[in-house]
Amino acid sequence: MRRTLAQGLGSLAFGLAALSVSGAALAGPAAPASAAGPYAGTEKRDGLFPVHVDKAAGRILLSLPAAGSDGVVARVLYATALRTGLGSAPIGLDRAQPGPARILLIRRLGKKVAFELENPRFRATGGTPAEQAAAADAFATSVLWLGDALDAPDGRLLVDIAPFLARDTRNVTGQLNTSGEKGWRLVDSLSAADPQAVRTFPQNLEFEARQTYVSDTPGPEVRNIAPDSRQVTLVVRHSFIALPEGGYVPRRFDPRGGSFSTQILDFSAPLGRQIVQNLANRFRLERLDPQAPQSRVRKPIVFYIDNAAPEPIRTALLEGASWWKAAFEAAGFIDAYRVEILPDGVDPLDIRYNVVNWVNRATRGWSYGYAITDPRTGEILKGTVLLGSLRVRQDILIYEGLVGADKTGRGGPNDPAKVALDRIRQLAAHEVGHALGLLHNFAGSTQDRASVMDYPAPRIGLKDGVPDLSDAYGAGLGRWDRHAIDWLYGDPAAGDPDLAARAKADRARREGLRFVSDENARSVSTSQPWGSLWDDGADPVAELDRTVQVRAAAVARFGPAALAPGEPLADLRRKFVPIWLLHRYQVEAAAKLLGGLYSQYAVSGEGRDAAAPVPPAEQGRALESLLATLAPARLEVPAGLVPQLSAGTPADDDRQTEIEIMPMAGAAAFDPLSAAQVAAQVTLDALLAPERLARLADQHRSNLASPGPDLIARRLLALLDGPVVEPRLGAIRRALGTRIVLSLARAAAAPASGDEAAAVLQQALQDWADAQPRRRFADPADRAWALSTARLVQDREGLMAMVTGGKAGLAVPPGMPIGDDAD
Repeated sequence: MRRTLAQGLGSLAFGLAALSVSGAALAGPAAPASAAGPYAGTEKRDGLFPVHVDKAAGRILLSLPAAGSDGVVARVLYATALRTGLGSAPIGLDRAQPGPARILLIRRLGKKVAFELENPRFRATGGTPAEQAAAADAFATSVLWLGDALDAPDGRLLVDIAPFLARDTRNVTGQLNTSGEKGWRLVDSLSAADPQAVRTFPQNLEFEARQTYVSDTPGPEVRNIAPDSRQVTLVVRHSFIALPEGGYVPRRFDPRGGSFSTQILDFSAPLGRQIVQNLANRFRLERLDPQAPQSRVRKPIVFYIDNAAPEPIRTALLEGASWWKAAFEAAGFIDAYRVEILPDGVDPLDIRYNVVNWVNRATRGWSYGYAITDPRTGEILKGTVLLGSLRVRQDILIYEGLVGADKTGRGGPNDPAKVALDRIRQLAAHEVGHALGLLHNFAGSTQDRASVMDYPAPRIGLKDGVPDLSDAYGAGLGRWDRHAIDWLYGDPAAGDPDLAARAKADRARREGLRFVSDENARSVSTSQPWGSLWDDGADPVAELDRTVQVRAAAVARFGPAALAPGEPLADLRRKFVPIWLLHRYQVEAAAKLLGGLYSQYAVSGEGRDAAAPVPPAEQGRALESLLATLAPARLEVPAGLVPQLSAGTPADDDRQTEIEIMPMAGAAAFDPLSAAQVAAQVTLDALLAPERLARLADQHRSNLASPGPDLIARRLLALLDGPVVEPRLGAIRRALGTRIVLSLARAAAAPASGDEAAAVLQQALQDWADAQPRRRFADPADRAWALSTARLVQDREGLMAMVTGGKAGLAVPPGMPIGDDAD
């Protein structure tokens, strides 16, 4: 069989950095303490390297072989994780959160031992030794720590790594200080390695340190959590891991394949070949019978469900994570993937176990799927999933707002608890998919649930005018998921596996499978109509129209029935927000048609155009549906609901409620005009995303039938002067007008809008302002608002001060699992 480039990369990487490991087959009991010399007072633990633990003095002596002639003692993979978390969703320092695996070179420098991170990203794979050395020497490494070298009587090298373990190699300080907190620093006198926590195994060593961070200016997240808000203490895990055995064959990354990747720069690439290369991230699966279409494997992929997850959630997680078994079987692997409950006594941070962790936080947050990979080859060594425990409770909150809390626990298709378990099965499959190496595919919803790697919106129906959850979530994998596993893991019996993988990607394109990942989906301003989060349906405009009808029915029915018996009426305010903004993600999906581009990930030789503008008629239809969401009648909170939303409570502040409710009119008083503005802002943010306006200007320049930013601005401003069916809606129209004027001004000032869009938006505002003194008003309130707003528009400096000072914006309560949608 012809060797592929990826095979050569893998063989060279392991040839350069192979590590011979000797030690006990299992981590056994500690050996008796040595009587004298550097080992005095220590207990010996055999493993990847022997470790001598001095519990009384706090020393942790790593016993290493003598240095070679170049001073190199050993190479290992080094990874960190958090054994205990902060508990803050926005900051993200979660229990079991891993860091990346990096190659740690241990080098002797006279009386010192250096712990140095190598830089395997830059290399000369097929070059001569001189070329390889030149590539390595051209790029910086990172020395993390220098310790004292101790020569043992048996010729081995000892180093007390306790001071190293107490350092902030995990960069907790950086994560705190870049997440809305300030002034955090590690305090050495309050940080130390824990000799009681040393664990040794033949292929890995596990150490822990208790690290304390202090700040005189803690932010709201830490103040909400820490018993002393000026200092937080975390237990950090350090893992020293044997480098993987040779024989792993990397898979060349394909932008159409749907995988994460590891990037290298190979300076030995022949002229005409790319230096920058990407390798797909995946577990090693070695067939016992490479020639058979179906074969068992040498080492199956096993994921373990955290036994801290309560029932029935634990069983639902096991069921959802197990969906991937069918994809591996379809790719030709027998019993290559399975899911089990984590046995008692097993360390979930041990590198040998792939674990789905159940994580508690103070507020709801994202769930994550991580893969700890070999930085040389992209081989996944450990999959770690973090599932936030409050997500399932947030789901129940939404479902109870839709169908009533009295159905919770009763069984049946509209039982919020049952639907939440359906959702968490899908979530388990989604995050395990990441840990297996798969990217998001936000186009799955446009092809009838083609991928669990999408973010699924609950499919809410209407039966006899009442919201219905009987088809809220699908079950099992989709077409894309089975293809993605086959592309990433499936290998031919003979021939070049990279060519076979490319053929699979070609076939998926011919069959019409869509794939859109984060960079062209996550932001509201992106251009690909197939790529949206928490949307549904092949036609985003039709689904928006349907969702608006569902929202209207849900809002009309909303009230105390959403609460459990005895639940404070004040809790209605939090449950109301996701019902009031039920359409928010479908608004974003429809808006992506405006200035949209149907684009695809492509490679040369396919003979396909990579992108084409959305036809003008489709864009026009989207504009009409989006403008319809701004009708004052659709922005009105039912009058009978306002008193119920104004119930107070003397209870202590709850940060989760505090950040998730809409602005109030003072204390407990619910403000329906603020609710109207919040709903309007959702549509305005989508319509007037600066990058969208720039694309609209360019597309209109090329095709006058395409709507331009001038049309968008003038259609929005026309809503300010339109009639209202009921006089009471006049106040909502004025509140809407304020949001439109300020949003247009903010968009015009945004550099990403481009000069042309900015000019037409400014002129549209000026024309509207100039026309107001000539208008005749039947309502004095309309006259006062229109003339005062016109003066603001004409006061260029005052308007810009308002925009740049942040007063033009409006905080929309978070819909995504944490804070800002841009996270």
